[in-house]
Amino acid sequence: MQVNISGHQLEVTDALRTYIGEKLKRIEGHFDKITNVQVIMTVEKLKQKIEATLRIPGGEVVANAEHSDMYAAIDDLTDKLDRQIKKHKEKQQSLLQGTGR
Repeated sequence: MQVNISGHQLEVTDALRTYIGEKLKRIEGHFDKITNVQVIMTVEKLKQKIEATLRIPGGEVVANAEHSDMYAAIDDLTDKLDRQIKKHKEKQQSLLQGTGR
């Protein structure tokens, strides 16, 4: 899984990179077919915003979150991605079961 992390009006520190990497590993544990992840962090006044796009076979999963604390925003984002990935995985499994494979 290739991870690209960028920041707008924000320096992406090693601590932030490590934290995001750890959170993405949890998601990858649920769905190992993620090929690429694009993470963009932005600061607007008092809001810390983060957006991620996960590229997976057959499409992509997009989520974003905002919070006054970037680490809390990362937590919110990974929770959203986790739910979406689980839902995608369940849909795939039900489609496969429905076709008799």
